[in-house]
Amino acid sequence: MNQWKNFTKGFLRENPVLVLILGTCPTLATSTSVSNGLGMGLALTFVLVMSNLVIASIKNLIPGKVRIPAFILVIATFVTIVDYVLKGYVPALHKELGVFIPLIVVNCIVLGRAEAYASKNSVLSSIIDGFGMGFGFTLALMTLGGIREILGAGTFFGMKVPIFPADMQGNPKTILIFILAPGAFLVYGYLVALTNRLKNKLN
Repeated sequence: MNQWKNFTKGFLRENPVLVLILGTCPTLATSTSVSNGLGMGLALTFVLVMSNLVIASIKNLIPGKVRIPAFILVIATFVTIVDYVLKGYVPALHKELGVFIPLIVVNCIVLGRAEAYASKNSVLSSIIDGFGMGFGFTLALMTLGGIREILGAGTFFGMKVPIFPADMQGNPKTILIFILAPGAFLVYGYLVALTNRLKNKLN
C-alpha cells in the first residue's frame, strides 16, 4: 500500500467511527458541538500518532506475552500528557470532555491500531496511519457535532445560525432532541448509512 492510500483509508474506506463502528462512546458523548468534536478528535489524533510511533519503534523489544500491557502503558503516557495540557491551557474544553479524555487509554481505536498496524509495520507507515485514522475520527466527530449543534442549539462554533424562524421573543427555534442522547443516535445512524452508501458506490 502506498503512503497516500495508507493516509486516506481512514477518511472513508476504513473510517473508524462511520465504517468500523469503533469508539462510539466518546463519539456520541462528546459530539454535542463542533468545537467539542474538534477537541476530542485532536486529542485522540495526538495520542494515536505518538503511540503508533513509539510502538512501531520498540515492537521488536516487547515480548509477545506482555505486548498488550506494554501498548496500554505507552498509550496511557500520551493520554496523561494530553489531559494535563488541556487542563492547563484549555480548561473549558477539558471540563466539557471530562472523563472521555482519560478513557482514550482504553479506546479501541487507539489500541486497535497499535495491535493491528503499528506492531507490524514501519515507523513512517505507522505515523501516517495514525494521522489518517485520527483525521477520519476528527472529521466524523466534527460532522456529527456540527449537525447536532446547528439543529439543537442554533449555533455553529458558538455563533448563531438561525436556520429556523425566530419565536415571539426573537430567539431562534431549535430541535432540542438533537442535543440530547436520542438525537446523537439518530444523526449517527444516518451518517453511518450515508458513509456506507458512498463507500459502496466508490467500490
